Amino acid sequence: MIAATSLAAFALVALGMVLTPGPNMIYLVSRSIVQGRRAGFVSLLGVIAGFVFYMLCAAFGLTALLFAVPFAYEAIRWAGAAYLLWLAWSAVRPGARSVLEPRLDLPVDRPRRLFAMGFLTNLLNPKIAVLYLSLLPQFLDPAAGHVLLQSVVLGLTQITVSFTVNLAIVLTAGSAAAWIAGRPSWLKAQRWVMAGVLGALAVRLALERRPA
Repeated sequence: MIAATSLAAFALVALGMVLTPGPNMIYLVSRSIVQGRRAGFVSLLGVIAGFVFYMLCAAFGLTALLFAVPFAYEAIRWAGAAYLLWLAWSAVRPGARSVLEPRLDLPVDRPRRLFAMGFLTNLLNPKIAVLYLSLLPQFLDPAAGHVLLQSVVLGLTQITVSFTVNLAIVLTAGSAAAWIAGRPSWLKAQRWVMAGVLGALAVRLALERRPA
């Protein structure tokens, strides 16, 4: 099975991804502020459903890929490292948008639509697709066997991290947004710290060699 160090490293990657501004976080924060915590939670359930969909597709697809094309690891590894560097730059580039900068023009929707919008927002989020197709394979060890099970374990780890962080933000979206609005220097520091974490993870992926 997956080594504890690899699982912890993947959890750190998942944490860096979920804390990076993106469509999911902007939508959840905006929905929570505009329509309340309950609406934010229902939307979050839709987002999690999107994660499960990606996890299952990637798990079954990656199992076939890893056994059929062993050298795919190299291409995927470098693609993952490049994507993490791009995320690091996105966190600090001029005009970068904070996850706590909400949209206030959202309509009030029913639970079914909230769930569907959360699901579609995640399903159409390219960051999540690349996470599962480029980054997750770096933490699989075909020599240990049960690649499908390893993929599911990693996927569930990412979903748990994402759900925990997103739930905390949904519950505190209003007060956190107000707090951040009055402290632009803190927001800038947070972006640079996150860029540093993502950059370090990119270097780790680029330099790591998986045992044969």
